[in-house]
Amino acid sequence: MPQTAPPRQIVAVDDDAFMATVARAKAALPAGFRRYLTDVIIQTPDFADPETLMRMGIESRWGLLGLYTGVPVGERSVQMSGGRPDLIFLYRQPIFAYAADRNERLEDVIEHVLIHEIGHHFGLSDDDMHALEDKAEREERGG
Repeated sequence: MPQTAPPRQIVAVDDDAFMATVARAKAALPAGFRRYLTDVIIQTPDFADPETLMRMGIESRWGLLGLYTGVPVGERSVQMSGGRPDLIFLYRQPIFAYAADRNERLEDVIEHVLIHEIGHHFGLSDDDMHALEDKAEREERGG
């Protein structure tokens, strides 16, 4: 699988600082959302595994910042007990590269990716989330 080189000025933090940023972003969510996240496990590997990238049709290991796996909240039922836990993956190296490439604060990128994956946990598609983001940006600009 071809690998695209990351940008040159990557600012990386250790795992403890990364997880502290994730914890702050999660804690800043409204309580009504947080209560649905108590059983969601957040993992922070450096990259997605090759099988995940292949399954998603992503050629570069730098191309995936985060991933939600599990059953969205609205699709759960009582009969589903004993299943695999819901997981959110935040891929550290692509997140570092994305922040550096776009000259964005690392904390903002981590928060954005986490919220995006939480959106999947609530059953939102990528299109749903992009529409919400576009609406929020329009409202911020006053129109």
